[in-house]
Amino acid sequence: MTSPINPDLVMPDVLLKKRIESIDLLKGLVMVIMALDHVRDYFHYDAYLFNPVDPIKSNLPVFFTRWITHYCAPTFCFLAGLSAYMSGRKKPKADLSVFLVKRGIWLVLLELTIVTFGWQFDPYFRMNGFAVIATLGFSMIILAGLIHLPRTILLVFCCLLIFGHNLLDTVQMPGNFLWAFFHQAAVFKFAGGFKFYLDYPLIPWIAVMPLGYCFGHYYREGYDSSSRKKLFTFLGFAAISLFMLIRWLNVYGDPAPWVQLDTVPQTIMSFLNLNKYPPSLLYLLVTLGTVLVLLGNSEHLTGRSIRFFTTFGRVPFFYYLIHLYLIHTLAALIANLSGYGWKLLVLPDWILEIPSMKGYGFSLSFVYLVWVCVIAIAYPLCGWYDRYKTNNKGNWMLSYL
Repeated sequence: MTSPINPDLVMPDVLLKKRIESIDLLKGLVMVIMALDHVRDYFHYDAYLFNPVDPIKSNLPVFFTRWITHYCAPTFCFLAGLSAYMSGRKKPKADLSVFLVKRGIWLVLLELTIVTFGWQFDPYFRMNGFAVIATLGFSMIILAGLIHLPRTILLVFCCLLIFGHNLLDTVQMPGNFLWAFFHQAAVFKFAGGFKFYLDYPLIPWIAVMPLGYCFGHYYREGYDSSSRKKLFTFLGFAAISLFMLIRWLNVYGDPAPWVQLDTVPQTIMSFLNLNKYPPSLLYLLVTLGTVLVLLGNSEHLTGRSIRFFTTFGRVPFFYYLIHLYLIHTLAALIANLSGYGWKLLVLPDWILEIPSMKGYGFSLSFVYLVWVCVIAIAYPLCGWYDRYKTNNKGNWMLSYL
């Protein structure tokens, strides 16, 4: 299941007295990309027939339409940790810990209610689970304790977990809820047809968020932006280069090794097909490496296109809810107009797991058209809410939306 969420759902707008536009830009960019994947889930004909990153059945346009969205969840999780550092710079760590615990619990509750209903439109909630939002919430609760460690020790913890967690791949415990919660994605079936998904095990997400917290150190007051650019660029390209090297060696870093297939495109897809549930070392190297490069080289960008993306980045949780309900509503409407009936989109299970969805859907071009329409509708709504939120900063409830 893909349901990636954004860091300001996790953190309020308290990054700095003057917002860092490059952070809003990156959040907005990945949220726009996120919508593409969610539109594909609800509209693409092939989505119900095969995995879009399957190098044998897929093709490059379908593959990269899915693959580019791999950047979303790591970006959200990393920036959530960075935002936690920013918000806690001038308050006791004990207060920050309390805030993180409260916000984490709030996220888990959202996952099980408003967000799940947005995905399913099923009043009986025959499917539920812990996906990315709940994982961010639990990671935040764990971060509440980790922030009290010295920064060096916390960095060592993050690196050990990110680089070493694939050693756990050989440990298989089918049917074990606790192990699935921490490292092995699984689906649990109950009487009456109810399903509970554990799509985003906590490991290694509980290291990605603290890593972002550690990198908040480089946004402290007085730190030179040119030094930050050099450091982030170096570390970003180093991570991407390390991804290429380890992936080429094909001995560690992802549970699925790449293979040479009949055609060059198939081989490319095999090489880039990385495990997301949970995210492998290679998955995190290539995504977080790119995040660091973009963060380091976008601080001084300006213009209309930059303002366009930062509009979404300033109100990410509001955008998330708007885009999710908008996509699902459009899918039900178009299903009804095309003769399938709107009830097809009242989903008792995750949409890609429902046999009746096979035969429904449209071309990839249509998916991109719907994606553009969703973004066009959401943009003015986000702009309005950003202005409303700015003019009503004293309303504490707005920090939750």
